[in-house]
This record gives sequence, structure tokens and C-alpha cells, in this order.
Amino acid sequence: MPIFTNIQETELCGTKKVFLSAIRFATSTSDSFPLFEDDLRTSAQEQVEFMLEDDEKIPLAIADDEIKVEIGILVSKIFCSFENELFSLILEPDIANKDIEKKVMRSLSDLEWMCNTLLKMDLMKDFVSHWANISSNLLKVIEDKRLDSILWGLKIKLIEVTSKVLDAVGYGTVVLPAESRVELLKTWLPYIRKMKFLSDQMGKTEAAFPYKMSEDLSQCIEGAIVSLVSALPSNDQADILADWISAEQVKYPDLSEAFEIWCYRTKSANRRLDEALTESATPLSPSS
Repeated sequence: MPIFTNIQETELCGTKKVFLSAIRFATSTSDSFPLFEDDLRTSAQEQVEFMLEDDEKIPLAIADDEIKVEIGILVSKIFCSFENELFSLILEPDIANKDIEKKVMRSLSDLEWMCNTLLKMDLMKDFVSHWANISSNLLKVIEDKRLDSILWGLKIKLIEVTSKVLDAVGYGTVVLPAESRVELLKTWLPYIRKMKFLSDQMGKTEAAFPYKMSEDLSQCIEGAIVSLVSALPSNDQADILADWISAEQVKYPDLSEAFEIWCYRTKSANRRLDEALTESATPLSPSS
């Protein structure tokens, strides 16, 4: 039995090393490696995906604290790389430079791939926390007036990644404090609403316009936001719903369901309060 145990431990150690190496290759985040060609990166990503789906030892490897720490470091590096590439956009004299755009899209694609990978590993919390932390600065860059009519692919890709974050938080995969959930919603809801409207308008103006929010993406975001809003404290729900009702693009996202839930809960709470006040005001009958 000790020999068998040693073999298992050796195999598990080998699995961990291969898995981490594959992720490093897939995202080119390690300082030990140069940037690889797309086909090699794709092969590394496929290796990671294969291991997550078919390697019986992967659940044990993922549960290892060493793996979790390494993954956390990789996530931080990818976010740092993405922020640097994104901020370089507005520092460029030629803001429409295709090479710069390609680098930013590559970093964002790395983030999206890592997000999908972490979902399979049940390790989304670090990703969600990082995304929430950079969201305000990220939008300050992407909403720079010089970018108004360009980088549509980047803008839609940002919304796709944000959709995964909203989904994770909205459906409880990642638990955040109420104030963090409110901040996430208030940061992204206006931008998503605006981009939905603008991309739809561009689609009407240019029949071949490729950068529209798909129906699946729109529905996914809407469902996650409804779930997210419905789970917030009542006062926060009221603030967000009031902003939604007063917005020009009130048609999207449709928060009618969240509004109805809030109304029902508010009425129920008021009714219970009235009943409690009535009971407390009713004098007790003297005992015989």
C-alpha cells in the first residue's frame, strides 16, 4: 500500500506541474517565458481544458492550496497586464493604432479565458474581486471621448466578461457584501444600457455592423441583474430601480420582475409592521 500511495502522490504532483505550466503557457504571464505564437497558446489552452474535463486527478490538484495560490498570482498578473495595455490606449498619440488595439484585445481575451477556466474550477472569487476593483478605472478609459466611434469589438468584449461576473454574483457562485454588489451594479448598469442602445442603433444604420450585443448575451445580463437586484437590501433596490425607471433607455434591461418583487416585499413588510404596531397598541384585557 505505501508503494501505491507513493505512486499516487507522484502522479498528483506531476499533474499539478503540467496543469500550472499549461496555464502559464496559455496566458503567457510568466516572466520565465517569452510571448508565444497564437497556435501554441491555443494548444496550451486546449490542454488545460482537456485536463479539467477528463483528468481524474484534477479535482485533487485544484483542491491543493499550492495550486490556489499559484492561480491567484496568475490572475493578478493577467489583470495587471490588461490594465497596463488598456491605459496605454489613451496615452497613444494615434489612438486608433491597430497594434495597440490588438494587444488590448489579446489581454482581454486572456482574461476571458481565465474567467471561463476559473468557473470550471469553482475559483471565481478572485476574478470577480479584481474585476470589481478595476471597473471604475476601466470605464473611465473606455468612455474617453476619443474612443466614442472606435474599438467596438473591445467594448462588446468588456460587456461579455462583465456578464460572466454579474452572473457569478447574481446567482450566488461568488458571494460579495451588499455594498460591493450595489457598487458593481451602479458601475456597469448605465454603461451596459448605453452600449445596448448604441450598438442596436449602429446595427440599424449599418446592416453589416458586427458588434452588437447578441440576444443570448442580452438575456443573460438581464437575468443576472434581475437576480442581483432582487437579493439586495430594500433601500438599495429602491435606488437602483428608481434610476432604471428614470433612464431614457428603460426598455433594457427589463427590471419589471425585480420591481414587482420589490413592491410585493415592501407591501408585505409594511403590512407586518402595521400589524405589529396594532398589536402593541391594543391594551391587554385584565385577567379574571
